[in-house]
Amino acid sequence: MAPPTTNRGRRATRERGPVYFCLTNTEGTGLFPEEQMADFRFENKDDLTETISNLEEFKREGFGDLPGEKGGDIASKKVDKNASFDFGWKYKKKKIPANRKKKVTYKDRVRTLHLRRNINNLDRIHEEKKFLIMKTKQDLEACLQRIDSIQKQKIQVEAEIQMEKEAHNIAAVCRLQMMHQRLCTELEHEKALEEKISTVLKENEENMWHIEIEEGKFSGLRENLKVEEEKLAQFLQGQAEERLLQAKMVAVRIDRNKNFQLQKAMEREKSYELHRQKVVAEAKKNHKIAIQFLRTTLAKVHKKEAKEEKKSQEYMKRRMDAIIALKNNITTNRDTIQKLRAWDKAKAHLIKKKEDAEKEVIAAQGGDALKQTLHEKQNMELDIRRQLFEEEQKIRKCEIVSRLLKEEAEEEKRKQRQLDLENGKRWIIKAKKLPSLKERTWQHFIDICEGQTEALTNVVDSHKLSGESEHERSLSVGSTDEESLNNQEEETLTEPEIMGLWTEKYKPYKVPKDEVEHKPVGGTKMEQDILANTLEKLRSGIIHKQVVSGREFKGCPFYSKPDLIHFKNFDVGKTYKKKMTLINASYTINYCKLVGVEDHLKDFITILFDPPGPMSAGISCEVVITFKPMINKDLEGNITFLAQTGSFSIPLKCTTKKCVLSLDKKLIDFGTYVVGEIVSRTITLENHGALGTKFQVHTDPEKCDFEANSLYVTDSTLYSVDDKFTEEKSTSNLVDIQSEVYCPPTLDKVPVTSSQVSEAPYEELYQEHTVIRIEEPIYEGVETNFGDDQAEIKLGEITTNEIGPFGSVKIPVIFTPIIPGSSEAKFQLTFKNPDCKPLCFTAVGLAIIVPVWVPKPNVDLNICMYDRLYQEAVIIQTRSKAALRLKFEVCEKLKKHIELLPETGYIQAQSSYSVQLKFLPRLSLSEDAGEYFDEETRVLQAPMTIRVADQKRPVKFTVHAIVTTSDLEIEPKEVDFGYCTIYEAVYTKITLINKSLLPQEFGFISIPKYVEIQPNDGFGTILPLQSLFLDVIFKPSKAKEYNFQLICISDINREFKLSCKAIGVHPPLELSHYRIKFAATALFDMSTVTLYVINSHINMNSLTHAVPRIGTGEIAPVGPTSFEFLLPNNAPIMIIPSVGTVLPGKKCMVEVIFKPVLSETTIKKEVVKMRNRKLAESQPPKESSPKKGTKMSTVSLKAAVKWLKPRASHRRERRRSEKIKTDSEDYLIAKAALTRGFQEEFRKYVIPCVIASGDIKDKKETAPMNFSPYNTLYLELYCPTVAPSIVVASDSGKTVFNFGDIAVGHRGIKTITLQNVCPEYLDLEFSILNPYGPFILLCPCRGLQSNESKDIGVSFSPRESNTFLETLDIMTKKGTLTLTMVGKGVASTITCSIEGNVLNMGYVIAGETATTTFKLHNSSTLPIKYAIFLESLSLMRNKEQLQMPGFVNNSERRTTIIGTQNYNGHSVFSISPVDGVIEPGKTQDFTLTFSPDHESLYFSDRMQVVLFNKRISHQILLKGAAREHMMFVEGGDPLDVTVESLAVINSVSEVDRREDAEEMKAIILTLEYIQMDSASTPATRELQIGCIRTSQPTQKKSIEFNLDNIHLLQHKGFTVEPFRGIVERGQTKTINVSWVPTADFDPDQPLVVTTFLMLRGDVKEIYRLVFIAHVVSEWILGDSLK
Repeated sequence: MAPPTTNRGRRATRERGPVYFCLTNTEGTGLFPEEQMADFRFENKDDLTETISNLEEFKREGFGDLPGEKGGDIASKKVDKNASFDFGWKYKKKKIPANRKKKVTYKDRVRTLHLRRNINNLDRIHEEKKFLIMKTKQDLEACLQRIDSIQKQKIQVEAEIQMEKEAHNIAAVCRLQMMHQRLCTELEHEKALEEKISTVLKENEENMWHIEIEEGKFSGLRENLKVEEEKLAQFLQGQAEERLLQAKMVAVRIDRNKNFQLQKAMEREKSYELHRQKVVAEAKKNHKIAIQFLRTTLAKVHKKEAKEEKKSQEYMKRRMDAIIALKNNITTNRDTIQKLRAWDKAKAHLIKKKEDAEKEVIAAQGGDALKQTLHEKQNMELDIRRQLFEEEQKIRKCEIVSRLLKEEAEEEKRKQRQLDLENGKRWIIKAKKLPSLKERTWQHFIDICEGQTEALTNVVDSHKLSGESEHERSLSVGSTDEESLNNQEEETLTEPEIMGLWTEKYKPYKVPKDEVEHKPVGGTKMEQDILANTLEKLRSGIIHKQVVSGREFKGCPFYSKPDLIHFKNFDVGKTYKKKMTLINASYTINYCKLVGVEDHLKDFITILFDPPGPMSAGISCEVVITFKPMINKDLEGNITFLAQTGSFSIPLKCTTKKCVLSLDKKLIDFGTYVVGEIVSRTITLENHGALGTKFQVHTDPEKCDFEANSLYVTDSTLYSVDDKFTEEKSTSNLVDIQSEVYCPPTLDKVPVTSSQVSEAPYEELYQEHTVIRIEEPIYEGVETNFGDDQAEIKLGEITTNEIGPFGSVKIPVIFTPIIPGSSEAKFQLTFKNPDCKPLCFTAVGLAIIVPVWVPKPNVDLNICMYDRLYQEAVIIQTRSKAALRLKFEVCEKLKKHIELLPETGYIQAQSSYSVQLKFLPRLSLSEDAGEYFDEETRVLQAPMTIRVADQKRPVKFTVHAIVTTSDLEIEPKEVDFGYCTIYEAVYTKITLINKSLLPQEFGFISIPKYVEIQPNDGFGTILPLQSLFLDVIFKPSKAKEYNFQLICISDINREFKLSCKAIGVHPPLELSHYRIKFAATALFDMSTVTLYVINSHINMNSLTHAVPRIGTGEIAPVGPTSFEFLLPNNAPIMIIPSVGTVLPGKKCMVEVIFKPVLSETTIKKEVVKMRNRKLAESQPPKESSPKKGTKMSTVSLKAAVKWLKPRASHRRERRRSEKIKTDSEDYLIAKAALTRGFQEEFRKYVIPCVIASGDIKDKKETAPMNFSPYNTLYLELYCPTVAPSIVVASDSGKTVFNFGDIAVGHRGIKTITLQNVCPEYLDLEFSILNPYGPFILLCPCRGLQSNESKDIGVSFSPRESNTFLETLDIMTKKGTLTLTMVGKGVASTITCSIEGNVLNMGYVIAGETATTTFKLHNSSTLPIKYAIFLESLSLMRNKEQLQMPGFVNNSERRTTIIGTQNYNGHSVFSISPVDGVIEPGKTQDFTLTFSPDHESLYFSDRMQVVLFNKRISHQILLKGAAREHMMFVEGGDPLDVTVESLAVINSVSEVDRREDAEEMKAIILTLEYIQMDSASTPATRELQIGCIRTSQPTQKKSIEFNLDNIHLLQHKGFTVEPFRGIVERGQTKTINVSWVPTADFDPDQPLVVTTFLMLRGDVKEIYRLVFIAHVVSEWILGDSLK
């Protein structure tokens, strides 16, 4: 009954009033976050403190005061050089107001900006605090509203509870009570939250007041800042006006200069025009004068040329006479040499006879004839060598003597010349002109004709001597050249041109000074110009290179039309002229000059050529060539011209009239004709030349030798190419079109090159046609008649026996068959012209008597297969005028294979008959056919016979066929696919071989579903004798053993079978994908694909579903199954995880990562190539090979020496290949080069995945899993790699950036240059680095244009000592570039030699100093920058001074760090050095100096060691005390405060103080005796008495101390040791005071005893010692301690 009641209660609640829902914070955090309730002073304490301290510092420095207050620093008359631009112009400055001329320095501007930033920061903090207070108030109001709401709900719930109680609704009452309890809890939480918010609001308001107070302090700074900003704005405005004024002045000056330059240019143009007109007028005037001089000069030149022409003709005549004489002399010398050779031969023959006789005599005497002969030869050679050596020595001696004599003569000549010059004599010597090459050659011919040549023997001897002394002459080339030059000088200066000039009596004529024409030094201007032009021509040469637009012209500068100047068929005595056009084919202006023709054409060729001067490109000129033949002879040569770019020549040819004869055919084949018929054919004799002749035809076979005359069937030696071309045109119309038989090619078209060409082609051509005709059937009883051929083949009637120029004559040949058989006739044509060779031709024909024949005696069935039927129709023709009966017969051996149907038939008169031939070759053809079938070539030649009635001779024809098999062979005969899983396919290659000579179509039929044959699904055509490779693909569908056959059928329905077997495997695991095609991945990029390894084996029932097993073997167990992917070596593939275990019914996700990289081997090969290229470039070029002119004797001598030396085995030392490091510069450069030049590539990987049962975690490391080789899955990966679209262009292309060691809290930045190497724009996206990591990306770029480079920055700022590694992915639409950042954060730690945190400098006399040293050691691996600060010099010291002293508001005595300071304003403590850098592992020494200027016991300060201006490493408290005198007492209870009085310092001087002999001071020692139940120990205290070491001169170097009333102290229970003593300088002594209460001691009253301590040093000091002793119980002490 509870649920209905509850529902009714709920329904009642909904009816009675609304339901209230409260937001309850079960965790106790409330709706107001605690972070916002935190104290603002603690959140922004550092920022606010720093801002206020900076503003106070600005205020102390008086920043922003008026100029009068600071002395007018801003109102400076100088202009800041850095605040204006210097345009390099001086101008009158505009007056600027005084307030704008005030100098605003960079320092003032920076300070103004800093002040503005601090004030803005203070305003920002104020606004934030204001906003926080407002938000806190809103939260407080919301909290109060929630409290009111909860209270109302509480009251309402209480009323509802009362009502439900009255209604006795127990369930509703319980529910409402729980709600009431929850509302009470929420109300308590909200009240607690209200108190907390109120507290926070109060604290924030207090902070707000504090900030407003601080803002009020700096209101003056705000006003001053406004004034300074106004001043700065005015200054900047004035500066801008100055710059604008400068720019305007510069623009005005530029315009002025531009107008000036324009006016100047117009004046220059005007003057140039006047000058040009003047020059033109002078040029016209000079031109008229030059024409007159030119005419005179041309007349002189023509006269001179005529004179030289006459001389040259005379010279040519003399030269021809000399050549004729030389020819006769050479003939005479040749006869003489022949006689000498015959004489030497006879002499050698006699010597040989003599040697043979001597050998016989020696042999008869029993000696060794060969040995004796060898000794004699060796002796003879030695004698010859000795003689040659002696002659050589004599020649060398003569040469040396001659050189010495020449040197002496030259020395005497030199001395004589020097003496003559000293005596004032002057020689006038004119050298004789050296003869030219032509004159020397002519003189040599004259000497030969006159018989002045030396004897032949002398020539031979001289050659021998010259050959032996070649080496010596080659060594002294330089000396001989000098001697030859000296000899030429001597020869040219031996005789003067005019006799008598060398005599001493001769005195040259001196021209009077009046008659001398005064010329300027160096000649006139015209002479200088002529000399300069001449020298330039001599230096540059005649030929110039023609370069236009950077291209040099190469080739013939002028083209001629026509290319060949040919004078054909000339007559002697006539004159022929031809025009030729020369066209300038060069790039620009060129010149053309006629050089002439060759020497043998000068008598016949005259050229008329008027040089046109400069010719532009494409301009032509004409040349007229006149030919006047004097002899009937062919002439060839060249006409040479000279252009500016070089010489060129035009070929010239002159040919006489010739008679060129040929026949249009060599063989006339009449064919087959019946006896009695007459057939006529014609052969054409053609003349291609311009000379006619008479001919005669001979029919006598004895006079006609075809083989011999075939050599003369050439025409290329008789006429030129042009003649041949015209001849082909003229003879093309003369071909006999009505010829019915085959004609060989005409002789004029046979490319024969000379008369000595072999006659083999023509013999072969003739034999070919004769063999074809011999194959015609020869009938029985008919004999071939060769004796009476003239009666059957004879010549017809010839109309003429003369052939004219360029004419043709047809010669008829008639064939009249009389006797059956073949006939042949040979004819020869002879000509009256002796230059024309005889021509021959042959006529053949065949005569038959039987009218029945087979037009195709050879029936070719081509290629046939066994057991296939082939048919062919055989046509039989007849010439008979009556019907004939025919019977067809097949030889006995081939009757099983060949059949002729019908066997008998009748052929009608003059008609044809068709017989059907059937050919069905059996496999027994090779055995049955016998000799008709060749087994090697498989050719069948079957003779067939046709019997004609009433005719003895049958008609035969032959059947030809090539018989081949139709077998197809498959290799191998059986295929075993092995084990194959159901998730993969296995293929193997088979070879299909066609044994036939015919192509066959094939196809595999009835293929199982799990088998596939490719290509073309197993169908296709195989060519003859071809081996075709096919792929048989097997893909099992389930686990079992497979045995099947593949049937291949051919197009003739022949079947060929292939047996196959395999075992199907069902592995226990499967892959979700077996083939992965990665997207095109850029180099060094990464592509990831996810797949799953699935274990679907959960039941071993094989009847319901397929179970994992190998063939028909055992079923795999159900359970965890492990797998492992076996990756190939060096493959850019990663599989994660590569090893794992899959539970039944589960799957494991596997990631396949493809990351293409460049292999290390490829990069190292590129490094080697780069090094080889550098080595090749650095190697010097090889020395050129020795010149060809080396002497033979030297070469032979070196070769002999080399041959005589023993050959040593030379081993080439291989350079040890330098190890290429992966971090070397060459390696990185090669990697970057390969990356940029990377070409697309595609690779395929097959990854095996082995499977084993069981969990891999349960197996031990030593015991491997039992993986089955048959349960293997294969993953196929297609991996295309493309070139990266974006590369790193900096740091040699590295993608790993190592920042090295960086101190914690510091930052290192690296700049990375990215370059877009693809041809299109790329948008860049960057991956997000770890926001809490040390790496930050700086200045990322959004995109890159093609081939554009941009820089990005990456900073590394570690926050802890650790090694960090992150990757940055730069993503584009074409790929991703991954950058790896590595860095190590190193903690900067140093150790200090000061133990503890306090350094006490001890006591020092006021005005003196004390120093001490300490060390800081750098124990990190980085250099550390340090700085040492003193707290007394801090900017925050003033703030601390504003606080109340420690002795006022705190029970502790000494809380302030900064103690007493010097009066003079200098720091009490000073440290050196204050900053620097400590290297790793090094130590830095520091010196601390304590220098007080007055007496005090409370000098103190704090020293801070700050690293890198950020982190405080050590804080050390510095203490010290100062006294006016050299003694001090330390110990006792403190009697004064640590803070000095602010009262006015006493004006008593230090000297007066020192003169005061006695000074009373009080010391209180309180001793507490602890009373214990056991043995008690006495109460003890100590006093330290010390003597300060000083540098001041004093009388006493030690102090004495003495304690009075020692007996009284002892009586009271005090023990003092020692009570008297001496203390040396720099030492201290301890006075131990102990107390034990006496028997009469009253524990309720403390014991007080007073005594005096006297110190004597430089002064006398008396201390009043007050001993206060009392007894303390042990339990009272314990309670106080608790």
